[in-house]
Amino acid sequence: METKDILYIEDNPNDIELTLRALRKHNVANSIQVIKDGEEALEYTFATGRYVERDKNERPKIILLDLKLPKVGGLEILKKLKSEEQTQNIPVVVLTSSSEEQDILESYNYGVNSYVVKPIKFENFSEAVSTLGLYWLLINESL
Repeated sequence: METKDILYIEDNPNDIELTLRALRKHNVANSIQVIKDGEEALEYTFATGRYVERDKNERPKIILLDLKLPKVGGLEILKKLKSEEQTQNIPVVVLTSSSEEQDILESYNYGVNSYVVKPIKFENFSEAVSTLGLYWLLINESL
């Protein structure tokens, strides 16, 4: 299975489409794995369950994570990612509609690298997503 540069964990089909369109528009549409629920995201990341055949040493360069997900919530995923040695250095950007102070505080307490509230207007959303992609994939030095 080919390594994906971006793991995008999001259950809202409209947000998925807008994000993919924004990344393509700004030529940041490197290989992307879209996963729509938290349980599957953990299976993919740790090469278990339906992804047991995936090489767990092949890690994404960045994870875009929504907080409100079915089965396993984004904060729980973030906590697990940042507590495991094999995944703790993967940059995680929370990309969510929640601007609740508690969500922001918990995300940073669990080790999120960046917290971005999704803008309402497509132009603003597109710009935010492309900036994230450019920074984390092209500018940031990762391990």
